[in-house]
Amino acid sequence: MANIVITGTSRGIGFELTKLLANDGHKVLALSRNEEPIKNLKDPNIVSFPFDLSVPEHLEKLSDFLETFMPTVDVLINNAGKLTSKPFSETSLEDFMRVYEVNVFGVAEITKRVLPKMGENGHVVNISSMGGVQGSLKFSGLSAYSSSKGALITLTELLAEEYKSTGPSFNVLALGAVQTEMLEEAFPGYQAPTTALQMAEYIKEFALTGHKLYNGKLLQVSNSTP
Repeated sequence: MANIVITGTSRGIGFELTKLLANDGHKVLALSRNEEPIKNLKDPNIVSFPFDLSVPEHLEKLSDFLETFMPTVDVLINNAGKLTSKPFSETSLEDFMRVYEVNVFGVAEITKRVLPKMGENGHVVNISSMGGVQGSLKFSGLSAYSSSKGALITLTELLAEEYKSTGPSFNVLALGAVQTEMLEEAFPGYQAPTTALQMAEYIKEFALTGHKLYNGKLLQVSNSTP
């Protein structure tokens, strides 16, 4: 059974993913600003505490927890994301900073904290978006979000290169339309053909086995882009 760290677990894909992995017997550290949905599961395979990627004290708490209770980590899934949807002319520098703080800077920092606990067979899975893929269809209002997801793709490729001789492996999944609260925020009323549970099932298998075949790769996991 694996030791797994997941961010963004209070709703949507992260919540479903946490349940699936715990049900399979894996030990999951579920991190989210709102821990109540996970806490209410009362699953003995899940540990959680309130966690905000942008708060230094929370990152220190994570390091302390890993040192004491999870000295080895097999899988890190950077699923947490922040969305701002507004015209570029109305998107302030602060808006850009808040989005990048979670989607890029926060991912870099939590990865740096977890890496010392991972071995050569570990797997870091970053969750990006089709909106961040070069040449893909783009949508007005998502300048901060989609550009941050593009940065995450490049960061993943760079880390895979830097750690290719020692591990762990790094891969990034660019998700298309999935029926989540975040999708509703970006595209009100749109009905995606893929549910959060369906996507979570795919990510679960990829997180556990994908590093055997892939490293430094971007996989486009999309059958629909609104």
